[in-house]
Amino acid sequence: MELSKIKSSLEDGLLSFPITDFDETGAFNPATYTDRLEWFVSHNVSSVFVAGGTGEFFSLSAAEYEQIVSIAAQTVAERVPVISSVGRSIPEAIAFAKVAEKAGINALLLFPPYLTECPQDGIYEYARTIIQNTSLPVIYYNRGNGVLSATYIKKLADACPNFIGLKDGTGNMQDLNDTIKTVGKRLSYIGGVPTAEIIAEAYLSIGVNTYSSAAFNFVPELANKFYASLRAGDTATVTEITQKFYIPLVRLRSKKSGYAVSLIKAGAKLIGRSAGNVRPPLTMPTEAEVAELQQIIEQSK
Repeated sequence: MELSKIKSSLEDGLLSFPITDFDETGAFNPATYTDRLEWFVSHNVSSVFVAGGTGEFFSLSAAEYEQIVSIAAQTVAERVPVISSVGRSIPEAIAFAKVAEKAGINALLLFPPYLTECPQDGIYEYARTIIQNTSLPVIYYNRGNGVLSATYIKKLADACPNFIGLKDGTGNMQDLNDTIKTVGKRLSYIGGVPTAEIIAEAYLSIGVNTYSSAAFNFVPELANKFYASLRAGDTATVTEITQKFYIPLVRLRSKKSGYAVSLIKAGAKLIGRSAGNVRPPLTMPTEAEVAELQQIIEQSK
């Protein structure tokens, strides 16, 4: 796929992050995952990010990852760009990237290093080494223990021609604006905090036109309506959807760590598109919380 098409999808359109399907035993379910991807593409998303944070990348085996990227590339079949995650250790990230290349994935989302606290120069070397060891375009996920400053993002862009985008997982508008003004149009910028719609207006104000939508997994029409309204400057509709849906969802999400993923799987079950339960260390919401989520969905209609 041409790089221009990939970058265009990152800069204009709703970015979708499907959950990963597990069966009742907790094993990956390729049949329902294939159906989910087809359903996603039918709702006019601009790109599909598989095995991402919402897709529980951190809980997948190498064999499962290989299945997921192969199914995604074959199912989507170049209709829109398909982007898969890589990360963990440097050797693992490079190995996963090779699997993605072979499967026909169009670009990669590079997660920060696993667990340990890191200095800026160490994070830079981690990202540079991985990006320079793949032929695919790479988006870096600025989040958690892997947050790079504007200076290091520019240094990474100068060192790696295939570094094409930055996904912000911090919500720190001051630092993000610094990066955008420092690095400029050399990169594409994506909003990537959990439930990114809650600060989508702030993102847009500094030139970040797109964001990752996890809620798309169970309210695709609403997610598309919100994004279209945001881009059209329809403040009234954006405010109404934010008040009725995204603020209550964020409040519910804040009750427990990991609910940014767990509630999405619960929502998928509620609309009849179950992907099973999350894997530990995440936990599913309680019956009362699922009922609250059902009410949030109903009141947004």
